Amino acid sequence: MKIVEADGLGLRTRRGWVYRDVDLTAESGELHAVTGPPGSGRTSLLLALAGRFPHNHGELRRRGPAALGQVAGVHEPDPTLTVAEHITERLLLLGPVPRRRRRLVPVAALRARRAYRRDAYAAAIAGAGFTDAPLDPDRYGRDLTPVERQVLGLVLASLAGPSLIVADDVDAGADRPEREWIWAALERLAGQGYAVIASARAVEPGAAATVHRIGDLALPAAALPASVPPASVPAVEVPA
Repeated sequence: MKIVEADGLGLRTRRGWVYRDVDLTAESGELHAVTGPPGSGRTSLLLALAGRFPHNHGELRRRGPAALGQVAGVHEPDPTLTVAEHITERLLLLGPVPRRRRRLVPVAALRARRAYRRDAYAAAIAGAGFTDAPLDPDRYGRDLTPVERQVLGLVLASLAGPSLIVADDVDAGADRPEREWIWAALERLAGQGYAVIASARAVEPGAAATVHRIGDLALPAAALPASVPPASVPAVEVPA
């Protein structure tokens, strides 16, 4: 099933092109990589594909909901929460507290919350296929390494069961073994039926990803949000 279809997608501002002429079709179970150096518009393109940023050239069609993994400056871990607390918070936001917990007395409720947090962490990690993840449930967001931030972002994204998961700069700050692990993890995530689109400076050799290279641009992506006009060509949501 086609999840994202971009035809000639582009974003142009008064300062020039951010990205242009992007053709990308991602289906369920596929891993795609958007590569290019910093300033090439990778982040803006990813956010546009996920419906979180405008485009004003070309067409974009998307089927089903999209979820963001780690996107620096846009979607990052809370520095004051542990990994386990991030997962618990997300689960609570996604749905009601289980009925059996509402009937517990305060002390029992506190104990149940602790047990629920541990169980939620294990279930979330296993559900994403990351049982070998380099992630400590008691580690605070402010202390996470770049790779740990990526892993947590992908786990949190998977909890909502979206059609599309996007993650930015997956190779930033990572050494070779970490890059190999993250690309393998992205492949496993796609293998569960998600359409996965990740950006990176380069794709690790051997990774089963369809690569889309975008060129160098003088305009820094980080400077875009304040100067980008409203999109004149909205994404078309196709019912799932």
